Amino acid sequence: MNILESIKNSWHMIVRNKVRSFLTMLGIVIGITAVMIVLSVGESVQGLILNEVKSIGSNLVGVLPGYSDENSPPSSVFGVVITSLKYGDGEAILKGNYPHIESLAMYVSGSDIVTVEDNKVSTTFYGTTASYLDVQNSSIEEGRFFTEEEEVANARVLVLGNQIAKDLFGDQDPIGKKIKIKKANFTVIGILKKKGGSLIQNEDGNLFVPISTAQNILLGINHISFMRAKIDKTENIDGAIEYIKDVLRDRHNIIDLKEDDFTVRSTTQALETISLITNALRFFLVAIAAISLIVGGFGIMNIMLATVQERTKEIGLRKAIGAKNTDITRQFLIEAMAITFISGIIGIVIGSLILILISVIINALNYHWDLIISPISIILGCIVSIGIGLIFGIAPARKASLLNPIEALRYE
Repeated sequence: MNILESIKNSWHMIVRNKVRSFLTMLGIVIGITAVMIVLSVGESVQGLILNEVKSIGSNLVGVLPGYSDENSPPSSVFGVVITSLKYGDGEAILKGNYPHIESLAMYVSGSDIVTVEDNKVSTTFYGTTASYLDVQNSSIEEGRFFTEEEEVANARVLVLGNQIAKDLFGDQDPIGKKIKIKKANFTVIGILKKKGGSLIQNEDGNLFVPISTAQNILLGINHISFMRAKIDKTENIDGAIEYIKDVLRDRHNIIDLKEDDFTVRSTTQALETISLITNALRFFLVAIAAISLIVGGFGIMNIMLATVQERTKEIGLRKAIGAKNTDITRQFLIEAMAITFISGIIGIVIGSLILILISVIINALNYHWDLIISPISIILGCIVSIGIGLIFGIAPARKASLLNPIEALRYE
């Protein structure tokens, strides 16, 4: 029996026992679908995050509280509150007049339900410095941003992101209107231009107040969450990082470099760290999804063992007319691999449709999502499905090949 005949037999077996075949193939279909979605979505998410980090600016240097080694971010990135950075640290960096640092912005953040008459919106507010627009490459659509004097004077003024301005005020002009945050009234002085959705910082949906106002009136803290320094040219970034480290070590009385209570990273270094984390997470999720493939493999072995029993007479007849054990083994292995390959193809088709649906939904939410149906995931899906058929088809094929032809012909 050649390969085409074996595949044809497999198809007849699937059609003859539709319900049993469907349930048996389901595990492989789900497994291949899950692996394909995890690989492709993981690649899309990684690309989305990296593109957003790049869009912030390749000439930025970030300063975060807390120590970290070269291959991992500080714990403050994961929400741990570390109070080692102060407003004075940013001032000291600027006062040094390092020639390649063009601007520096400092940040703190909090969240609240803001109220405008009867409208209530849950949002994140940022306390920042007057240099925010320059560092973030943002611009004002209407009104103005707050000044350096307002930055340090606890001024109760705020600037709205483009989307939240519409959510709170609709078609009304918000400039000069009052907004209540944490029981304190603020006057709207400006609206930012629309930037579009972002996973890292959705500027359109945020509020911005002077950093002293956020620290003293809204949050009751004296530390800052992070800083960003804008460097004139990318080739000067390494020098700027060393300068910032020297200033902070001097202010924090740090002699041993291992006792640094801050982390300074460029955008390029941040991209490398993010890539390491997302790759590790992606392969972990693929390993979890692959468990369903193992379960599906046992289902294939079960149906093939049942098939051997159903076709005992056929096997005995083939052996009686000259078929060797290797012929029987090859026949059942090909049939097992044909079933898993068909399951894999179905899984790839379903996975592709789900990925297209995910892309349509996320782009409809105003995020820039690249639809990535990775050729690697398709090739991997085909190879893995055939491999499962080969591995889990060995036991049934061996059982079939070892049948005694006389006893097999007598089997009822």
